[in-house]
Amino acid sequence: MKNFLYFSLLLLVAQSACDRSGDSKSNQVSMDLKPIPVTYPATRKDTSVSDTYFGTTIKDPYRWLEDDQSAETKEWVSRQNIVTNGYLSQIPYRDKIKKRIEQVFNFEKYGNPQKKGGKYYFFKNDGLQNQSVLYVQNNLEAAAETMLDPNTFSTDGTASLGELAFSKDGHYLAYTISKGGSDWRSIYVKDLQTGQMLTDQLEWAKFTGLAWQGDGFYYTRYPEPKKGAELTSVNQFGSVYFHQLGTPQSKDRLVYTDKAHPNRSFGAGTTEDQRFLYVTGFESTSGNVLYFKDLTKEKADFLPIATTFDNDYTVIEHLDGKLLVLTNREAPNKRLILVDPAQPGEQHWQTLVAEDSSDVLESAVVCGGKILCNYLNNASSALRVFGADGKLIQEVKLPEIGSVNDISGSKDEPQAFFSFTSFLRPITIYSLDLADLKPTVFKAPKLDFNPDLFTTEQVFYSSSDGTKVPMFITRKKNISFDGSNPTLLYGYGGFNISLTPSFSASRAVLLENNGIYAVANIRGGGEYGEKWHKAGTRCQKQNVFNDFIAAAEYLIAKKYTSPARLAIQGGSNGGLLIGACMTQRPDLFGVCIPQVGVLDMLRYHKFTIGFAWATDYGLSSNKEEFPCLLKYSPLHNIKKIAYPATLVTTADHDDRVVPAHSFKYAATLQENQQGGNPVLIRIETSAGHGAGKPTSKIIEEAADILSFMLYNMKMQVIY
Repeated sequence: MKNFLYFSLLLLVAQSACDRSGDSKSNQVSMDLKPIPVTYPATRKDTSVSDTYFGTTIKDPYRWLEDDQSAETKEWVSRQNIVTNGYLSQIPYRDKIKKRIEQVFNFEKYGNPQKKGGKYYFFKNDGLQNQSVLYVQNNLEAAAETMLDPNTFSTDGTASLGELAFSKDGHYLAYTISKGGSDWRSIYVKDLQTGQMLTDQLEWAKFTGLAWQGDGFYYTRYPEPKKGAELTSVNQFGSVYFHQLGTPQSKDRLVYTDKAHPNRSFGAGTTEDQRFLYVTGFESTSGNVLYFKDLTKEKADFLPIATTFDNDYTVIEHLDGKLLVLTNREAPNKRLILVDPAQPGEQHWQTLVAEDSSDVLESAVVCGGKILCNYLNNASSALRVFGADGKLIQEVKLPEIGSVNDISGSKDEPQAFFSFTSFLRPITIYSLDLADLKPTVFKAPKLDFNPDLFTTEQVFYSSSDGTKVPMFITRKKNISFDGSNPTLLYGYGGFNISLTPSFSASRAVLLENNGIYAVANIRGGGEYGEKWHKAGTRCQKQNVFNDFIAAAEYLIAKKYTSPARLAIQGGSNGGLLIGACMTQRPDLFGVCIPQVGVLDMLRYHKFTIGFAWATDYGLSSNKEEFPCLLKYSPLHNIKKIAYPATLVTTADHDDRVVPAHSFKYAATLQENQQGGNPVLIRIETSAGHGAGKPTSKIIEEAADILSFMLYNMKMQVIY
């Protein structure tokens, strides 16, 4: 599967549940956990700032916080962090929780092996390394040697490895580095035969893949931003370039751009045999155009497969002279089609694997002459194998309800690998013999927890309009249903992204303290295909919040927990979810954790890549959509009432969802908060939206969030 994909380790934070005593009554309420007093820093208000939308004037007194490079904003960040750190340092079990998370997190983590140039490459993290290391071995039984260690990129682990791709012959490795969590990438190349770095270094790459052709590769580049505006300026004119090894970036050849549409961005891929180059164009997070050319034909032009943004198209591989494409065109749950390069028009498309009426086809990989298809069945994975003729051969038996996160293999290799995880199982690597299709454990981690004491159940509850919504609930088997259990409800609900089971060390402490972890698969996500996604977009976005609120009500009604013991958490679009739900139903929750959230729905499109989210959110400049956005925009619905204990988290290098969202939201919430519940903002330095975050920062943030949550629920811990 080569649509902007790169050989990488999908390293999820391990979620485990270690119970030492097995005693469901070990977690006791402590009457000694007194409120920690908070004095918020003064935040200047500029009441002269406002915008008028279709006759409605909206004040924006904290707009000055949008300038994250100003001395005043930096001073505000410093003062807020002093208050937040001062509060967290007074939680008596904060250090114990951090230590326990470290203990659970400290296990070997492996990525799928990938065969290139006759050798096997894989990622491994010894346990607490900030970044995973790329190793190489001559065969699967041979000793492994370090090929690339991202921990050497920076002293504090804040420079991370991004995309990477091997040349077809396995001679070279191209890879990207992100600094401080930014989406901007620098590209480097290593000679894998000599171990030496080439002089090639490319800058201002973003949202890029690396697609090799001979001794060069295609990548996506943006114009260099103005100094000081690197993390906030709008990203326009994303274009595909070709870089020939040994030449300066100034000589790179422009391959594809669209100067008439500056908000469109393009990326390139090549098929495994490098016969075909394809270019995918995006205006937003949904829908794309697709063009291709035959590289064996001199001076060949790009030919269109799709020229509108109404549907999604992903090139999987070159299969018997045709392009294998995954699409939701005329198939909301997706299908696999064959496109003849000689006749690429839709009227000539051939359906190879038809749409499933209930399950969503998430991805496909061609391995050993077969097609491995990863489906979603009620928000968990089903792995099915088809022949090259499109006929189902069999379904691969998976260990339990969980997620297949990554499949690696090649067209001519008889062996494939896939990673599997669940709420009670960390990422485990399986080998799949393509002759008998029987999976065997290849690498399984060992950690300090006993999953047999816990269980994951899936329930279906009714939303406000009667829609049935699934939710995973992970808990101790012998927990008491008396409404006293500390419960964390997590959600996302957007951009066709599905929340499937995954393992997280940061949940282990909660679970072993009789906690409950719930994940609601609300509308706006991709759990049930494009129809489920569309039902949570634009002026139907309220469905997302209704689904999540109904999940909370279900947990309370069934006495899993109570409002005082219920926390909600989500990041990015999930941060919007938390912000909207806490402003709409503050009575329903005890603790709220909006992380790197989209919280100003009237101005989100004015920063970096925000304009691309309009297909999900709509725009405040649209007369019909403005009232919808204003009605739920978290920033604009804060009132002078008592809100739950709130910990807003963001990062100073987040150039996906700029920290101004969180800054303005926290300032407004602090101004209006009534009662004694704390409203704090935790601003990580030298970090971004989340990708590539070093292990040390992951553990610190997880410990702070869980400590804040449990303390404000008046819970003691067993440590």
